[in-house]
Amino acid sequence: MIGYIMLGTNDQARANAFYDKLMAEIGAARLMEFPSGTIAWGTGPDAPMFAVGKPWDKAPATVGNGVMISLAAPTRAAVDALHAAAMANGGSDEGAPGARGPEGPTTFYGAYFRDPDGNKLCAFCHGPA
Repeated sequence: MIGYIMLGTNDQARANAFYDKLMAEIGAARLMEFPSGTIAWGTGPDAPMFAVGKPWDKAPATVGNGVMISLAAPTRAAVDALHAAAMANGGSDEGAPGARGPEGPTTFYGAYFRDPDGNKLCAFCHGPA
């Protein structure tokens, strides 16, 4: 299905530091490092990866309007930890952790934030409180 997603950055070192902290919260680590500076994180070579790098066309990275990347977390506590790590490492809040929609066996629990480049992300899990 999804092999990897990539976000652009204008400051590779800052992005690497930010995502090293976030990815560690969900058990992901650097899997690939390219000469261009692009880094790809993941949990294994056969699982989807998350990459950040400078655009190949050398133009400045910009935020895509309506684009959001969601990071699956195993528990509500992990969602809270991801949001806290984002806030502690230069991210900005776009919606504090909480349940979205009716409570039930498939309740969506999410937190929204932007990385230091302005890319929007969501940490989420499903399940009851």
